[in-house]
Amino acid sequence: MLDHPLNSLGLPKPPSETRVVVAMSGGVDSSVVAAVLKDEGYDVVGVTLQLYDHGAALAKKGACCAGRDIHDARRVAEAMGFPHYVLDYENTFREAVIEEFADAYLAGATPVPCIRCNERVKFKDLLATARDLDADCMATGHYIQRKMGAAGAELHCAADANRDQSYFLFSTTPEQLDYLRFPLGHLQSKAETRALAARYGLPVADKPDSQDICFVPNGNYAAVIEKLRPGAAEPGEIVDLDGRVVGQHRGVIHYTIGQRKGLGIGGLGEPVYVVRLDPDLRRVVVGPKAALSTRVIPVREINWLGDAPFDSQAKWHVNVKVRSTRPPRPAVIRPVSATEAEVELLDPEDGVSAGQACVFYATEGSRILGGGWIWRGR
Repeated sequence: MLDHPLNSLGLPKPPSETRVVVAMSGGVDSSVVAAVLKDEGYDVVGVTLQLYDHGAALAKKGACCAGRDIHDARRVAEAMGFPHYVLDYENTFREAVIEEFADAYLAGATPVPCIRCNERVKFKDLLATARDLDADCMATGHYIQRKMGAAGAELHCAADANRDQSYFLFSTTPEQLDYLRFPLGHLQSKAETRALAARYGLPVADKPDSQDICFVPNGNYAAVIEKLRPGAAEPGEIVDLDGRVVGQHRGVIHYTIGQRKGLGIGGLGEPVYVVRLDPDLRRVVVGPKAALSTRVIPVREINWLGDAPFDSQAKWHVNVKVRSTRPPRPAVIRPVSATEAEVELLDPEDGVSAGQACVFYATEGSRILGGGWIWRGR
């Protein structure tokens, strides 16, 4: 067995003897992964998670793991000739992702539920299901790369920087990385993925990419939170940095750090931004752009993917990303423990918010060194 050459997934046996569970969202990316692996001769099993209300989501476009998407995943499996299963994870998803999302907003944070979904559902429960199915590995349609290094499997950015999903996958543990595969990470563009979908005649070849958070219709966070937490959108005061009342707001959950538009206040002599949220006092604190500037960020729940232990030295020089839409910036990480640190940005960033992720990257190359959660924005 050990003498057998490695297959395309890095396993020492022929594809026909290698079972791969493909996490299928119903979109073009995961569908292409399943089709390519099936075409290469692997024993493919498609699994789709039903994560939220099937009926309400049936006709919703631009999301994943809903009724229409389950149907699309099943059609791909039928077209390519491999088994497909749908698992009901609604209760798990609500408890592990949606409830925390609502509570985080009520606490004045800006959560990233897609990271929690990968961490607590897809790469935990679904991965366990793949093992139960005697799969040798689990493959997904994420745009990220897994490469073998001197100390084992490493996580690297996707070849296509515009599609890179490293910010949303920083919490992938070394143990999970051993089992996971990301067959699309090396592609240079989404056009290549769609060309593969067309080549295999997949019914989802022209399906639009998902845009919204799956359980937030039309990006309306506040409406979802009000439904989950009745009374959450109580009005209150907008105050400046000195505590002077300058306006009224319609509920803290409608505002995010760095927001400028839609504040409904004027006559202050200069543009103002949301610099802090105080849910206990039901206050939105505003100030000049300079007040948004942050240099030192406390980070916790750190998942470290470097070769040496995280707290084995006084500091790490890395690049960090504090929002998914921003490029990595130079920083110094000072470990407080194996899972907590103080991150000092060499150049201050605006709008750093509690609840967002702080992801660590090597200063050279494409390697992701892990990351953690910002727990105080200021």
